[in-house]
Amino acid sequence: MLRNALTLTAAVAALLSPVLSSDPARADDYPSRPIEVIATFGAGGGADLMARQFARLAEPHLHVAMPVVNVSGASGNAGLTRVLTNPADGYTVGTLIALSVSSWASGLGTAKPDNFVYVAMMQNSPSMLYVSKNSPFKTYEDFAAHAKANPGKLRVATSGYGTQDDITLKYLGSQGVPVTNVPFARPSERYASPIGGHTDAIYEEPGDVAQFLKSGDLRPIVVFDKQRHPSFPDVPASAELGLDIGDLPNFRTLAVPASTPPERVQKLHEAAAKVLASPEWKAFCADTFTCVDTLVTSDQAKEEVKAFYETVKGYLDRFATKTVGQTPG
Repeated sequence: MLRNALTLTAAVAALLSPVLSSDPARADDYPSRPIEVIATFGAGGGADLMARQFARLAEPHLHVAMPVVNVSGASGNAGLTRVLTNPADGYTVGTLIALSVSSWASGLGTAKPDNFVYVAMMQNSPSMLYVSKNSPFKTYEDFAAHAKANPGKLRVATSGYGTQDDITLKYLGSQGVPVTNVPFARPSERYASPIGGHTDAIYEEPGDVAQFLKSGDLRPIVVFDKQRHPSFPDVPASAELGLDIGDLPNFRTLAVPASTPPERVQKLHEAAAKVLASPEWKAFCADTFTCVDTLVTSDQAKEEVKAFYETVKGYLDRFATKTVGQTPG
């Protein structure tokens, strides 16, 4: 009878073993199934392209499929809500970009930097002000002089109110360069607006308008940074022009909920490090002007995100704004 009881116990344990090992809190074979990558903006935008490139290059390192799902809306907060409400088991990763952090500071959504662990800082670049190839403004000084002489007459295409775009234009206004913010919800319309003469300039990061830069349809007249962009050495930095507005970078991170097991975050981080070091990624980020200089840890990325959040809050305290807008990320 004892032998039969022991045999039965062993059989039950064998049957339960797969169930127990599938418990996310107990499994040590992570990842053992597909990892969903949430692109928090629509198809074709910068966040979407980053997510798809990362997933494609990370799959061989993590040895599982990494399907990308677009969950757009509310400046990326719709997708981030899905990231936070899914189980914190490392099987849902989302894109978390500067615009979304800016939206939190503007009062949109309920998320905060501490709600997430940042797997990696994948991309980063400053924004620029661009005019069309037929624009009468050859330099930023030309643009600023006309704006001063004609307050509010120059129109600048942006991604919306409460964004880095809006903050920068309000800052320029405080420096005696008053221009009008013209938001566009659709990226294609925004990019084309100065080319078609619907606006006089566009505020954007270079990666999102790379095709127009390469074709010559758009040309930058200032980069909002402390130093010149290496890909545009002839374009002055805002700091050179006495403009203290070079602290609103366009970063893109990959994030998971803060309660995700650290060992799983580490596996994702190691995969991201391999992706960032790959020739394919380096070619991709160079083509979009978004390469990060060095790999940062999850903690360092979090500190950068928190610092950006506080910077945006500081600007918004200085400049009243309307409801935050949206962009394709």
